[in-house]
Amino acid sequence: MSAGRLRQSRKGIQSPKPNNKMAETVVTRFAPSPTGFLHIGGGRTALFNWLFARHTGGKMLLRIEDTDRERSTDAATAAILDGLTWLGLHWEGEPLSQYERAPRHREVAQELVRRGKAYYAYETPAELDEKRRRAQAEGRPPRYDGYWRDRDPSEAPSGVKGAIRIKAPLDGETIVKDRVQGDVRFANKDLDDFIILRSDGNPTYMHAVVVDDHDMGVTHIIRGDDHLTNAARQMVIYDAMGWEVPVMAHIPLIHGADGAKLSKRHGALGVDAYRAMGYLPAALRNYLARLGWSHGDSEVMSLDEMIRWFEIEDVNRGAARFDFQRLEALNGVYMRQTPDDELFDIFVGTLPYLPNGKPILDQLDDRKRKQLRAALPGLKERARTLVELADNAGYLFVERPLALDEKAAGLVAGPAKEVLAKVKAALEGISDSNWNAASTEAAVKGVVADSGLKLGAVAQPIRAALTGRSTSPGVYDVLAVLGRTESLARISDQID
Repeated sequence: MSAGRLRQSRKGIQSPKPNNKMAETVVTRFAPSPTGFLHIGGGRTALFNWLFARHTGGKMLLRIEDTDRERSTDAATAAILDGLTWLGLHWEGEPLSQYERAPRHREVAQELVRRGKAYYAYETPAELDEKRRRAQAEGRPPRYDGYWRDRDPSEAPSGVKGAIRIKAPLDGETIVKDRVQGDVRFANKDLDDFIILRSDGNPTYMHAVVVDDHDMGVTHIIRGDDHLTNAARQMVIYDAMGWEVPVMAHIPLIHGADGAKLSKRHGALGVDAYRAMGYLPAALRNYLARLGWSHGDSEVMSLDEMIRWFEIEDVNRGAARFDFQRLEALNGVYMRQTPDDELFDIFVGTLPYLPNGKPILDQLDDRKRKQLRAALPGLKERARTLVELADNAGYLFVERPLALDEKAAGLVAGPAKEVLAKVKAALEGISDSNWNAASTEAAVKGVVADSGLKLGAVAQPIRAALTGRSTSPGVYDVLAVLGRTESLARISDQID
């Protein structure tokens, strides 16, 4: 879905009717901010929401939290939608724009004032800064002091638009009953009367999230544990409006191999970068599911198994560590297990995103497509990523005479040229119609038997001559894929 389509879908969803009754169907939501790419951690959060919704027969909604107008972009929105689609995480209905719902957020804030649950506060930014400095100087937490909480509105300064603050409870505690973290307690004295509507009429994130989740009928909120403190504040708004609080589940963040929060230095890129690195969406989805959640010792899980087994209570409280080696190994398993026709379609569709995909894409006519498809079974056995697959398939798309790497050049030098001459003569005895892996293998092994050399001493120069490298798929598969004319020509180039 394009950003344009998102904009078109905003009409008619600005002010859905409030729903004070919890829906019977489980409704989860993924709510990214379009200020950049879909972070890999966000991808896992979306996956957990999606899995839980599917597991319970519910649905996942998508909300774009685009209230930060300076940083939100249509390009980022499009990247998020594209990343989710690539991962196979499909949401129900049209994405909802939080920014377009500002009138509804204002309506609820003003309703809270009418109910006596919130109030207008008229401090200027300079006055608030001074209060914070004074609190810090006196060793007090820099929280709002509630100056306007119980004052009569008639005392408001003339011509000043106030901000609306919620009346937080002054004593006792707020308990977040969390499906992952357990019961988490917050002293109400630490919550303070936070702003829900700024003096310019714009809602704060804390307020908008509550109104949106309520109006969307969200029953379960699954998000990162960096939002745990927010949950306590948001419960104040739920209680003030008399709305039922959704079930909360705050999942730990992902850490790097060194135990620190995952960052760019660990390779914490957007989901789109993992596509460019050649990972299959199914493999990445499987790996993300295993980051902080498990089902026994199962490492490789089908999508149906993940849906059937996923329980939010099984998510670990501790942070999971992202391990590229394990992801790469898992991706290799998926590549080998994916049916050849399916993997071929995925590979060709991913070529525009791969750093080494363009040379292949530029030459992919019908003949080359057939060659590539024929080579795929051998190629996928030696590759852990689509980038490696493209690299290993490079021999199909190079022009003669081949540029040999240093090791390959050594394999065809000196006495190896005589071996290649004998191999060429043996292969020339095979007709086009009989040219295949079995017939070429018989011819090469005949040379081995006649020369008294070991198979490697014959096969390695052939491999180097055919591919320009010392490693490749099986040499007989390479001969079969290249065909009689091209194979003999490449061998001749190294003899001459």
